[in-house]
Order: sequence, then C-alpha cells, then structure tokens
Amino acid sequence: MRITKTIQFIFQFVTIGLALAFVLLFLFPALLPDLNKQLGKDDQPVIEFRQSTPGRHSNTGPVSYADAVERAAPAVVNIYTRKIITEARHPFANDPIFRYFFGDNAQRPRQRTESSLGSGVIVSPQGYILTNNHVISAADEIQVALQNGQTAQAQLVGADPETDLAVLKIELDDLPAITLGNAEALRVGDVVLAIGNPFGVGQTVTSGIISATGRNMLGINTFENFIQTDAAINPGNSGGALITAHGELIGINTAIFSKSGGSQGIGFAIPMSLAKDVMTQIIEHGEVVRGWLGVVIQDLNEELARSFGLKDNAGVILSNIMIDGPADKAGLAVGDVITWIGDDKVDNVKHALKLISRVKPGSKIRIRGIRQGQEFEATTVVGTRPHEDS
Repeated sequence: MRITKTIQFIFQFVTIGLALAFVLLFLFPALLPDLNKQLGKDDQPVIEFRQSTPGRHSNTGPVSYADAVERAAPAVVNIYTRKIITEARHPFANDPIFRYFFGDNAQRPRQRTESSLGSGVIVSPQGYILTNNHVISAADEIQVALQNGQTAQAQLVGADPETDLAVLKIELDDLPAITLGNAEALRVGDVVLAIGNPFGVGQTVTSGIISATGRNMLGINTFENFIQTDAAINPGNSGGALITAHGELIGINTAIFSKSGGSQGIGFAIPMSLAKDVMTQIIEHGEVVRGWLGVVIQDLNEELARSFGLKDNAGVILSNIMIDGPADKAGLAVGDVITWIGDDKVDNVKHALKLISRVKPGSKIRIRGIRQGQEFEATTVVGTRPHEDS
C-alpha cells in the first residue's frame, strides 16, 4: 500500500514538472537555446532565408500603360507613299513585224503606280517628322495621316541612307509632338512599347522589353547602333515609335529579323541618341556631313594578326586607297594596319568607320598603326564623306 502511494506521488510530481516546463518554454522561448546547448546541439547549422516583405513590389510597375500610350500615340503618324514606275520599252518594239501586230503603242514606255505604307513620329511642333529612309525612298508623293484623322502632304527635308533615317515636314496647326527620352540610360529588361501601322491595319501598340543595346555588325545599315527589342514589329511599323513606359521616344523602329516576314521577337530600332544628331544635321544643313579618309578597310582575322606580329586581331587593314584622297596625301599605304584613330583604339571596321565619320571635315587627326612590322604614325586632314548615291 505504501509503495502504491509512493508511485502515485512520483507520477503527480513528474506531471506537474512537465506542465511547468511547458508553460515556461511557451512564455519564455529564449530559454530553448540554453536547453539545446545543455543537450549538446549547439553545433547544428543555422539556415538563413531572405524573405520578401509583404507589399514590397506592389508599386514598382504600372498595371496599365494606357497613360504612356495616350501621351505618345497622337504624335505617331501613318505614312502613305506613291511613286510612278516607268517600265522599259519592249525589246522588240522597233521590229516591224512586232509593230504590225501590236501597233505603235508598243513603242511607248508604260507607267504604273506603286504605293507603300509606313509610320513616322512628329518630333517638333513645327511639323518635323522622323521616319525611315526606306519608307519614303524614291517616292513621288508622300501623304501623312494623323491619329485624329487629319491628313497632309509631306515634303522631304532630307534623308540619310547610311542610317536609314529621313526627315519630313507637314504644315498643320497645333501638332502634337512627342517627348524625347534618354536612350543612353536604357537598360536591358526595361519595358518598351512599339507604336506604328503594321500591315496597314491602323495604329497599333505592342509591348516588350529591351533585349539588348548597341547591336551592330548586322549588315542592315552602314552606321549601326541598334536597340533590340522583343516588342512585335511588323511590316508597316518601320519609322514608328519605340517608347518607354512613361511615353518618351527612345527609338525609331527600323527592321525585324525574320525568316517568315513577320515578327519573331527580334526587332531593331535606331536610338534617339543617333537619330537626333542625324535629324538636326538634316534640318540645319539639308544633309548629314561625316568625316572621310578615302580608304577601303577590312577586319583583321587571327591569321593576319599573327602575320603582322599583333597580340590580338583588334584593328583594320587598308586594302585600297583612293588616289589624292586624304589618306593618300597623308602617306598611308595599302597593307598598313590601323590600330589607333586619334585617342581611340580601333576594334573593327564598324568601329573605325564610326570614329572617322564623327570627325569634322577639315580637322586633323592622328593615325597610328603597323607598317611592315614597324610602328608608324601619320597625321591626315579629314575629308567629307561622299553620299551613297554619289
């Protein structure tokens, strides 16, 4: 009997102790690490997580880009061009037998009208419109249609085929002009919107992101510095606007990379940093003036670089020189390797063209390179780059 009471007492004591321990740990959880140390568990690794704060990303991006489109879309126009194509006379037009059957009409050259469409952007309240050169090239008539339904005949102020840009001008009152953005501040991943007139269906907006910047060596234009985007760009979008999520113009949509002719998520736009300079020169001078050396250059490959004793293939080699041109007068020779133009190290042909073209004609520039295994230096007076069609 006494043993039974003793066991009952021990059981009650243990139960009260466990209950008390549970209450203490519940009220004072900081006591738990001390217990862990006492149990020899102080060497267990501590796992740390970075947990997002509720509501942290709720205001970082807009739910809608309607405000941006509302600001920019009125300045984006549809461009319709028409040109008269004169077909050559039939090769047998002077043959008496041919004329007997088809008459004298066979001698007359036939004419047909060819029309095309594209887009443009009003960049100034004075009526100046930026578009692509290939949109209006050789056009006899250029018609511009605004978003509000107004139409006007446009005059060609000037064009630059080497960047595929052109400037038009229309005479209308109270024109909406787009706000220019800073294309140099763009980052890959930024949201962009493309506005234009694809396939002639009417003004259309597509969205995407900046896929890459500074794209060149594509063989599209002579001078390339494209913004790449996955915003859908289709035929008819050429000359249209690439805008930021705030409605600012950062590029002129120009080309697509596609095997089917439709958008495949790789589109290219000319950044405003380049387009603005070209536009300003065209408006002020009627043309774009660039520096020129009168040389034909080609890239260095690894084999050529080794033969010239160069550590890498950075630079260009002169493969031809125009007689009495700026380079010829400076003493440059075929086979010279140009590694420096001014204070800039030359990377490749595109880079060299860019460095030369931005020098004001009539200015002197220092050329450094390798000639027959020896370093050389020359100073040349930069000429004016001829136009593509001259």
